[in-house]
Amino acid sequence: MRNLKIAILSYRSAQFGGGQGVYVKDISYALSLMGHNVDVISGPPYPNLHHGINLIKLPGLDLFETFDFKDRCKKFFKKKNKSRYDYYEFISVLFGGFPEPKTFGVRANQYLSSNNHYDLIIDNQSLSYGMLEIQKRIPFIEIIHHPITIDYKYELQSSKKIKYKISRHRWYSFLKMQKKVAPSIKRIITPSNSSRDGIIEEFKCNKLNISVINNGLDTNEFAPIENISRKEYRLITTASADVPLKGLDYTLKALKILKNDFPKIHLIIIGKIKKNGHTERLIKKLNLEANVIFRSNLSKLEIKELYASSSIAIVSSLYEGFGYPVIEAMSCEIPLIATNVSAIPELTSNYAKLIEPKNSEMISNSAKEIFSNYPKYIEIAKEGRQHVIQNFNWIKITEEYEKVISKTIEEFNNANF
Repeated sequence: MRNLKIAILSYRSAQFGGGQGVYVKDISYALSLMGHNVDVISGPPYPNLHHGINLIKLPGLDLFETFDFKDRCKKFFKKKNKSRYDYYEFISVLFGGFPEPKTFGVRANQYLSSNNHYDLIIDNQSLSYGMLEIQKRIPFIEIIHHPITIDYKYELQSSKKIKYKISRHRWYSFLKMQKKVAPSIKRIITPSNSSRDGIIEEFKCNKLNISVINNGLDTNEFAPIENISRKEYRLITTASADVPLKGLDYTLKALKILKNDFPKIHLIIIGKIKKNGHTERLIKKLNLEANVIFRSNLSKLEIKELYASSSIAIVSSLYEGFGYPVIEAMSCEIPLIATNVSAIPELTSNYAKLIEPKNSEMISNSAKEIFSNYPKYIEIAKEGRQHVIQNFNWIKITEEYEKVISKTIEEFNNANF
């Protein structure tokens, strides 16, 4: 394939929160290593990119940098030459909405209208109206990690309070747009068969328009560290507190059970606790304040060091479109307990202890079994790392991307011949 000029669009690319910033950093670098010239066009917060990748900032109002009303007003009134979409963004946020995908789509379409020198555009799941306009002019691929309708359903199930349900309905109002846009996208890449099935069911997309390509992992960044000793009763998980989809409640309840047999047991949570939120209240109710440690805003090296010092990793998610924490833990050669749902068994194969979702007893029993025969599970973990190296390396995955890219450009050119 000839060297291409590629733009990767990302409406937000937080370095530490969620997988979007990780994906943008990794895929832009992988494509650049294949000889392509890659720009990342992102709204705030901006990604931390590898050397040689050009970042083009498309600043919105960045109203989610703060939740203080006065600070948000200052941001809005400070911006000069405000467009009607700035007004829309401000008002939508004040009423509990999440307008960033839509307003970013508008800004990206405007930018690319006057900067139309790209051979291909890849959008990272904004699924906004602006993408339909871009698709008319330039070969285009949409990345859908998983349909966010699933997050919405799990959040509604997590509480019976009417006020909460109304707030969730308002927050996820952008899904109306995504449901309209997705069926009209001509080329979609998603990281798992589970996500593909969800996209077909939830967004009514044509199966023939969807290609399944796993996300990749730098197995040098996530690797075992020989000179760090594992703490015998340290568990580790990655979970955003108060996000029902991550199933953190069930890991905490399992920790309560395990505490009876292992008084020194403790859990490292890679994530940020919400002050006075559901998770903080649950930890107090279970009397686990001394057994739970939250760590956030970590570098990949710091995460790797935490895996190296832990005995068991737990992924208790109720759903994962892909699941970076799964392959990160496996790549670090730590015994893994994970729920047997959605994409997770696609990733783990036979190299993790798979359990039912929402089952704290199975988590605790699995941990006891691993503790009772630790050398056996360390050997399984070592085999698991080799599985990740073979199946989730960026060279293999980028070659699969290039096949889809080539097909997308060819079909676009033929359609416009």
